[in-house]
Amino acid sequence: MIKEVIVVEGRDDVDAVKKAVDAELIITGGFSLGEEVLDRIRLAQERKGVIIFTDPDHAGELIRKRIKQEVSGCKDAYLSQAEAIEAGDIGIENAPPQVIREALNKAQVEDETRQKQFDKQDLVQLGLLGNKNAKNRRELVGKRLGIGYANGKQFLSRLNNYGISPQELVEAVEREMGGNKNGVR
Repeated sequence: MIKEVIVVEGRDDVDAVKKAVDAELIITGGFSLGEEVLDRIRLAQERKGVIIFTDPDHAGELIRKRIKQEVSGCKDAYLSQAEAIEAGDIGIENAPPQVIREALNKAQVEDETRQKQFDKQDLVQLGLLGNKNAKNRRELVGKRLGIGYANGKQFLSRLNNYGISPQELVEAVEREMGGNKNGVR
């Protein structure tokens, strides 16, 4: 049983999450997120905590961003697009139950006040920025760390704001890339 309330975009997402875990859910209804839904999310955050679990696409990221602007302290859970695609359709509803469970178990709160551990040079040294394979590498490492895929700037922000340690990052890179020659501070 997940103690937090899970926020998803639609009814099909609810069905998929319910197959994976026992939890209470709130449906945003897509990007037309109204004040009534935001009030329910605020109340859920105050009482039980909230995990935002939106689709791994542009609309899902916009919904996540809007909720986080309105309701502080929510946890984030992420799936990669590869985990959530079926016949060209990207959505939580397409992910297998085990993948959904893993993503929810890795959910964490982003804290922008944390001390910054990483900079762009660290990402370059680890092959996560500035080369032709960087996008794919960020997706794999982001999945392993539970912070999802992001462009270089957002990935750096997530590493710092989710409190990922240098050791955690290096281990994730080594597991996904088969070794890290340069290391990180």
